[in-house]
Amino acid sequence: MLKALRDWRERRAVERHAIPDALWQLTLLRYPFLAQRSEADLAELRRLCSLFLAAKEFHGVDGFEVTDEVAVAVAAQACLPVLRLGLDWYDGFVGIVMHQGEVVAPRRFEDEDGVVHEYDEELAGEAMEGGPLMLSWNAVAASHDPAQFGVDEVFNVVIHEFAHVMDMRDGAADGVPPLPVAERERWIEVIDTEWARFCDRVDAGEQTLIDPYGAEAVEEFFAVAAEAFFVAPQALRAEEPAMYGLLAGFFQQDPAAGA
Repeated sequence: MLKALRDWRERRAVERHAIPDALWQLTLLRYPFLAQRSEADLAELRRLCSLFLAAKEFHGVDGFEVTDEVAVAVAAQACLPVLRLGLDWYDGFVGIVMHQGEVVAPRRFEDEDGVVHEYDEELAGEAMEGGPLMLSWNAVAASHDPAQFGVDEVFNVVIHEFAHVMDMRDGAADGVPPLPVAERERWIEVIDTEWARFCDRVDAGEQTLIDPYGAEAVEEFFAVAAEAFFVAPQALRAEEPAMYGLLAGFFQQDPAAGA
């Protein structure tokens, strides 16, 4: 009975938030890594996008208008990581705050000597436990730039921030999403090893497909590796096979093989 009721509610939500064909095709055109998926994947992605749009609340800041084009672009990229896992992974928040450009956020921290440091940080996006999630539309739009593929490091702010949401589902942003105990131990072993190797490559000045920002912390490494996994999967599999395998197991997807 409960399953039937849930299925009925989902069908109603999909109907009420159906994505017009023209807008869906425009989204696939602007974000080619989405269009490379199978017809079955794209059908499920479109369904999840409608459910996502039904569940989340978008808010534009400083006069920025959240159009259908903006909302669907965010939804399509946000739903890709949970294509096999389900939208329950995003149940912990509702609000998505959209800015036109980057946001300057004041930061303050105390070092180990007790000295307080204050500075401003420019943000293209930010995920906070319990929400809301913040995104810059300029950064979202830039994610489809072909210059971000191939030899240049990958950049996709939507996938990055929603990877943080998945990471924080257990209450900690530590590069380790919620997993069963045995899988968690293996995850930590692999990601710590791959992160250390990645940091060595960055320190040596090597060109990396994964954004060098991942060397800042292991949780950032998880997020930028997720970007590369979905945006340039064949290149990631070739350059970082162990990390690709780890992510393929977690996301239950093999985008390098079109699945």
